[in-house]
Amino acid sequence: MGMESYHEDWTDSQRALYDECYRAGADWADDPDTPSEDVQHVINLAEADDDTLADAEIDFAPLIDAVTEATGEVVATVPASHEDPGFKGFVDGVRDGTSDETFGL
Repeated sequence: MGMESYHEDWTDSQRALYDECYRAGADWADDPDTPSEDVQHVINLAEADDDTLADAEIDFAPLIDAVTEATGEVVATVPASHEDPGFKGFVDGVRDGTSDETFGL
């Protein structure tokens, strides 16, 4: 799991960031305390293409926490782009970590 989602030109550190954020996203989506509307919001981001996202910077707390944890650097926002390993890892993890019957994906 994961490898097919890497961009070919990512560095090892970007791939590691993707993996950590992927795990964080999956764990977050799986947490019973996570509001379902928050999960749906992230799934919508996961399904959106980069034209729709329009290079927005997002400050969605669980994503920020995942990237901060993975990098050891405090970040305020994360680029909403599937080129960004933190964003892509987290949203892929959420999407894959969400049970299909919950959202009918």
